Amino acid sequence: MRVFRGIFLLFLIIPFVEIYLLLTIGGIIGALPTVFLVVFTAALGAWLLRRQGFATWQRFQASLAQGAVPAYEMIEGPLLLIGGALLLTPGFFTDALGFACLVPSLRRRVARYIIEKHLLQAGGPFQPTRTPEKDVLEGEYRKED
Repeated sequence: MRVFRGIFLLFLIIPFVEIYLLLTIGGIIGALPTVFLVVFTAALGAWLLRRQGFATWQRFQASLAQGAVPAYEMIEGPLLLIGGALLLTPGFFTDALGFACLVPSLRRRVARYIIEKHLLQAGGPFQPTRTPEKDVLEGEYRKED
């Protein structure tokens, strides 16, 4: 339930931050340069997203060709998707978050964190399940008529 509350708060807070930044920057540099800057960051982000997406896709295919599991690439793909969505959303705060998703070294660190802390922890989806010995009942079975 805490996750939904956090997402709800983000959907409430981020628009206020965006409006504040747009008005502040628009007051400093003017309305037309602000609109140009928002459109420029969206176009630059789309171009960078395309390049990073193709590079990730090539690493994904190379890992599969070598017979390795492309774990990092499978995490980086959705991060790129989130970054692209943030870059296409008008505003400076979401653009900063979107560009952060496009930095390869930062994206790799986030992927490593997700893999190590959430996927490889004890009892995670990629760990073999083992029945604890305390749950094993020993006994004999005999059917009586």
